[in-house]
Amino acid sequence: MQNITTKLKKLFYLWKRSQVPLKQPIKISRIDNLIIFLICILISIISSYKLLLISPLNITGIFSWLWTFTEVLISSWILILVSQKENPTISSRQIIFVISLLLAVQTAKLTLASTISPLSMIIPPALIISQGMGSITALAWVSIASFSWPDQSVAINNNLFFTILICASVVSILGGRIRSRAQLLQLSIFVPIGSFLSQWILIGQDKVFFVNKKEFIFANGDIFSDSLLLAIVMLFTILFIPIFESIFGLLTKARLLELADKEKPLIRRLSLEAPGTFEHTLLICGLAEEATRMIGGDIDLIKTGALYHDVGKLHAPNWFIENQDGSRNPHDEIDDPMRSAEVLQAHVDEGLKYARKNRLPKQIANFIPEHQGTLKMGYFFHKAKEKNIMINENDFRYNGPIPQSKETAILMLADGCEAALRAMNINASDKEALQTISKIIYSRQKDGQLNDSNLSKGEIFLIKRAFLNVWKRIRHRRIQYPKSKNNTFS
Repeated sequence: MQNITTKLKKLFYLWKRSQVPLKQPIKISRIDNLIIFLICILISIISSYKLLLISPLNITGIFSWLWTFTEVLISSWILILVSQKENPTISSRQIIFVISLLLAVQTAKLTLASTISPLSMIIPPALIISQGMGSITALAWVSIASFSWPDQSVAINNNLFFTILICASVVSILGGRIRSRAQLLQLSIFVPIGSFLSQWILIGQDKVFFVNKKEFIFANGDIFSDSLLLAIVMLFTILFIPIFESIFGLLTKARLLELADKEKPLIRRLSLEAPGTFEHTLLICGLAEEATRMIGGDIDLIKTGALYHDVGKLHAPNWFIENQDGSRNPHDEIDDPMRSAEVLQAHVDEGLKYARKNRLPKQIANFIPEHQGTLKMGYFFHKAKEKNIMINENDFRYNGPIPQSKETAILMLADGCEAALRAMNINASDKEALQTISKIIYSRQKDGQLNDSNLSKGEIFLIKRAFLNVWKRIRHRRIQYPKSKNNTFS
């Protein structure tokens, strides 16, 4: 019986591995690990040192301090693990930012607990984290910041604690979904109003003084003052979010939508100087967006990444067939497959230069090399073989890396399928289109291009169906209008 159980567990494990490949977080340097560890130690010291000041100090007091110290240290470690699980590509700067916010809040609790409401300490950082790193990381941060209080003498009303948890959780969940600065402003108004009403109901109307106190904003314990201060702090937080984006490499939904504006200089240049590439980009956006929606991926990320994935072609637009008028092809003139392969690789290298020059976020810049991965430049490879040139296959492969996320992998597949689907006969059946899509995706799998993408077999199936659905939408007939002198038909 035990052997059967062991075999079943093994089969279940293998099945799970086959469905969702394990995605390891990116490695962090030793120096960054040391900095992170020291900050966690500092958080634990600040959160527990007052327990050592209790007089007289005995074994029970030391044990209580050690327990609190260890508890906060483990909580900080769990927070880091949660952030890495939600964002496998999270950088050391972003981890340092998250735990530094926890350090700042724990310090504020010690120095400002009698002046500032806990609402204003916990909710604004939760908004920043949810915007930049996701709702799950924000909820984990909120739980640690809410339950760990350095000063044991500061008593928090249970109703106030409940209000903090609810408001911070709402901000964490909504903050991860908000897609514009206007919605952030709405949140900064409605959350303080909600906290005011909930405290009024739970704590009592006798705690509302409005303008009777000298300390109008910093009157801790006054419900109206606490809510007003929360609104002010949240508004300032929204103003500082773009600065945090720049310093710590955070990528918010609002930032993605700003970058996706087709009037951005780089995208505008692409539409004017490489119109064929721009149209190709828009078609890929449709395929990639639908596939990402089907698997529950980050639609805003892939939509923006797809717009910038081929900006490197701006360095020599006429070397790419979609920008040629059919009269002249520079590749035919040089008649050198090696040089042609170098031009193709250059569109990736130049694209990264454009990304750095225009200060594109790293997550967007990653689409430029990863959408090509280490694919073989098949056409020029075969041309070189026809000329009997002594070649190495690696000279005709892109430098990579292969896709490191689901979104960049989907873009690679969309890039491969777009031209093939557009070239299909208008009378082609759905079965023929699906076979073409499956053939291209299988070739990418066989070549090892999807090994690091974390795409499951089920998700790949959904991606095929999504590509087919988009092809069915764009493949439509036009009515043959009768010829007329006045051309009044429309």
